[in-house]
Amino acid sequence: MTAALELYFDAVTERRIHVLWNALAAADVPTLRQVSGRHRPHLSLVGAELLDAPTVTEALAGLPAAPPLSLSFQYAGQFVGRVLFLGPAPKAELLAHQAEVWRRLREAGVGLSELYAPGVWVPHATMSMRVPRPVLAEAIRRCLEFLPIEATISSAAVVDHKRDLRAPLP
Repeated sequence: MTAALELYFDAVTERRIHVLWNALAAADVPTLRQVSGRHRPHLSLVGAELLDAPTVTEALAGLPAAPPLSLSFQYAGQFVGRVLFLGPAPKAELLAHQAEVWRRLREAGVGLSELYAPGVWVPHATMSMRVPRPVLAEAIRRCLEFLPIEATISSAAVVDHKRDLRAPLP
């Protein structure tokens, strides 16, 4: 998966996550900032091999891509492959918004990753794509030191990391 509809956070939250990324980097944990200087702290609503911004915009007509939802990041987690993330407490509004985005994009014929299907999707903000085993416990400890993090969704974009494209959404 190389493309996503990403939700971005308010400026205070974004700065706080950048400070966490710096703390992780100091512990020899590669962060998203190191993967690409263009990565921003975010939460991906859907993922796909290819997302076309005009198609996404048309499918979401009348639905704000980035409603002003509040989130409370309460835990650090790990996906297979040592992907480290922060997880928000699941709120009904966030889950309903994600399910509606998923439904509309599927109806528009967009091929989405099943990892983002409603009921399967795990809301998360990725900190590192592959934590080295020797520093995994330290990476989790550093994340926990920053929690909780209160955040508000402020904007959204369709991002294709493979093609280095970013299209802000209304």
